Parts: sequence; C-alpha cells; structure tokens
Amino acid sequence: MTYFDREISDLILAAAADMPVIVLTGMRQTGKSTFLQSQKELRSWKYVTLDDFNQLAACKENPDGFVASEEHMIIDEAQRCPELFVAIKSSVDRKRLPGRFILSGSANFLLMKGISESLAGRAAYFNMHPFTRRECTKKTAAPPFIKTFFETLSFSTNQDTTPVGPDEIRRGGIPPVALGLVKDSDLWFRGYEQTYLERDIRDLGRIGDIIPFRALLRLLSLRTGKILSVSELGRDARMRSAAVSNYLSLMEVSCIFYRLAPFLENRATRLIKSPKVYMSDSGLASFLAGADDVEKDPLYGALLETYVAQNLTGILHSTWPKAELFFWNIQGRHEVDFVISAGKKCIAVEIKGSSRWDRQDLSGLKAFLAATPQCVAGILAYNGPSPISVGERLWAIPIGMLIS
Repeated sequence: MTYFDREISDLILAAAADMPVIVLTGMRQTGKSTFLQSQKELRSWKYVTLDDFNQLAACKENPDGFVASEEHMIIDEAQRCPELFVAIKSSVDRKRLPGRFILSGSANFLLMKGISESLAGRAAYFNMHPFTRRECTKKTAAPPFIKTFFETLSFSTNQDTTPVGPDEIRRGGIPPVALGLVKDSDLWFRGYEQTYLERDIRDLGRIGDIIPFRALLRLLSLRTGKILSVSELGRDARMRSAAVSNYLSLMEVSCIFYRLAPFLENRATRLIKSPKVYMSDSGLASFLAGADDVEKDPLYGALLETYVAQNLTGILHSTWPKAELFFWNIQGRHEVDFVISAGKKCIAVEIKGSSRWDRQDLSGLKAFLAATPQCVAGILAYNGPSPISVGERLWAIPIGMLIS
C-alpha cells in the first residue's frame, strides 16, 4: 500500500532531535503505527508494540530492563503498561539524550495524571489527527491557504476550490475509510465502535457495563458542533452529571472528541465558559448519529462544520502550532463558527454549506469585526466556486480553498 506523508512529521522529527521523549497520541486508526514504521527517518529505530502479548508481558515483568536498550526506541500502544513510564523517567534522568524514546498510543497521555507527571519536562506531545484533505490528496507541498491568507490577506487563483461533498463528510479522515480501502464503511465503523468500547474504554476506565457509555457516545455525536451542556447530556442519557463527566473524560483521553474553547478578550475566562464539542472525525460522527444520507440529514450543517474543524485542527497543529482555534458566541445575538488566533491578530470564519450566500450570512462576522479590532479578516466559507471580496475585511471563500 502507498504510504501517505503526514504533515506533522517535520514537527515530530525536529522535536526528537531536541527532547528525550516524544509522545504521539490520537484516536484509534489515524495512522500512528503506519507513520512510525514507514517514515524513512524512523526506520532505523527499534520498534516494539505492546499489542504483542509477549512484549507486554516482558514490559510488565521488568519495565526497567525493557527500556534499557541503547537504541532509539519506539514503543507503540504504550498506555497498556503504565509501569513503563516510571521506568522511562528513571532511564532519561540517568542519561538525558535527545531522541531516546517515541511513545505512541490511542490515549491522550497529557490527561492521564500519573503518566503526565512522570514525563513532565522530559517529553514533547503531539496529536495525530485524522487525514486532512491536503493529506488525502497528497497536496501538502504548498503552505496551507489559511496561514498564507492570515499573513498576507491574499491568495493564489489556482488553489483548490473543489466543493466539499456529502460523501467526503461521510468518509471523514480515518485512513481505511477516507482512502477508500474498505467497501462497506458502515461495517467498518461498526467494528471500530466495538473495538473502541470493548478494548480502549475497558482498558482505560475498567467499565463493567458499556451499554450506558455507548448510549452517551451516540448522544454526543448528535451534539457535534454544539455548545457542551453536561446537565443536558445527563438528562437525555438518564445519568447523573458526575457519571457523564467521568465518561466524557474517558472519551477525551481516548481522543474520540475534543472541546473548543470560546474566544474571549480575557484569556482566564476561557476556562470557565462552556466549550463547543466536536467529534474528532466527521465519518465516525455521521455513523454514530445515524446520518446515512448526510446531505438530507438535519445534522448536515453540524457534520460539515465537524469536517471543517477536523481539517483546521489538523492543519494548524501540524504546520502552525502557534495558532489556536476558538469559537465566538454572544448568547442569543451573534456567533462565529471559528476564530483562528496567532500572536496579536486573529481571523474569523463562518461556515455555510450551500453554494450561495446572502448578506444576512455576514451578520456574525460583521459583529465580530466590530467588537475585535485585532481581527484582520472575516471569512464566509461557502461551497461555491470562487473567492470574492464582499466588504472591508470581509471575504467569501470556497470551503475547499479554506482547507487547501
């Protein structure tokens, strides 16, 4: 099978030349293992996976001996042996050299208290997102549109303006489905859900009865792109808020969804305002929400927004780590889907799924521009054919161009 280059590779390799430990996380099946075994610069590293029962048993039996090798070492599915991290801490403290270990797994080690404390000051963390459209189409040589536009407020006329179709949203970015390697995507996603519930969640949370967890997962998929209300989720799932919060933490640890913070002038208040919630992959979200015909489904707008969000987060984290993604909402008055902030400037982005737009669609962007002097541009991202300036600091840009 052809190997598809990942944009995050440059950041990971640069960090490995500087830090003793690299931690690579991400939701299951986003291509972490393929990257670690296929990236040419990593082929000389010793690779082990704790999916192998014998390797896992050896690691649990003698974690210090397991990591005693002088070679550069990649340990995949590292979260399966928590004892490993103390051994790595001791080994690194005895011999602190760059590029000693790359640890990978389908759990966010930053959110696992004991592990993150063991690696504090010793590790750099990266998240491998589902494939972006840039990666799927092998068009990563050119810098991303959004970064160039942010810096220059100009764009090339030969950039991709191909509309985002419902099939693309339904496929999402998990490689086997996104690259068309499976014939029946529903069957594949059903197996993915089963593996996720029976292995990852039971490993992480030791949950005996996964039926309520599965129900909450599906309810969460129906709320992708919405402001998170734990109490509302609990009411619909008939669960206490404490249990809902615990289950959400497990989903977040396993990278199945993420929270998007609100953009506020006072940075401290971002911690106390309700975030938006996004499923990490639009294809998985479509399956879990039962959106078989995405274009005609009531969730179409939210699923398109989820697809754009996964592309923007993948692009920013891989090519522009100093940029941050937020949303803006003045309850009952105005909202903007995304705000990209870097340094002292920002750009606002509103998503519209149709190929046409009208002046009313600009109202949220205009309100944000009026309230935010440091905003250099407002973008109405629509599924039309061409970019156009529609006012002072306002552009209508094809979604395909936005994520190119």
